[in-house]
Amino acid sequence: MEKYCSPAPINKKEYIEDIGKILVNENGKKKYYKPEEVKEAHKKSKWYNNLDFACWGMSTYSSRSDFEKHHEETGEICDYSEMKTEMLNGLSDMPISDWTEIPDLDIDASWLDFGDIFGAVFEGIGEFIGGIFDSL
Repeated sequence: MEKYCSPAPINKKEYIEDIGKILVNENGKKKYYKPEEVKEAHKKSKWYNNLDFACWGMSTYSSRSDFEKHHEETGEICDYSEMKTEMLNGLSDMPISDWTEIPDLDIDASWLDFGDIFGAVFEGIGEFIGGIFDSL
């Protein structure tokens, strides 16, 4: 039987900020946090009594490989890129390409790996343009 992650938190910006603060306070500043660290941060947050949003936190704070390994072990079916994109879009009503320009955005974004989000898009564009030149 397939298991899916719970729906995303409605207030994604607040969730990301809360979990991020707990992660930094408990584990120091890192580029990525292990799924277990994100789950612990979720348990210590005000969000714990609601749905289990930990997978959404993992998509934001964990590496793709750790996220996928965790989900393979738990049998949950979740898409890292889709979830990360949805969470980052939740930071603002603006398109994801413009969210870093928000002046009052109070999160440390140094851990973001935009290659995970946009890599497939850029790869597809590169292949498309390469195909055009190959046919000339």
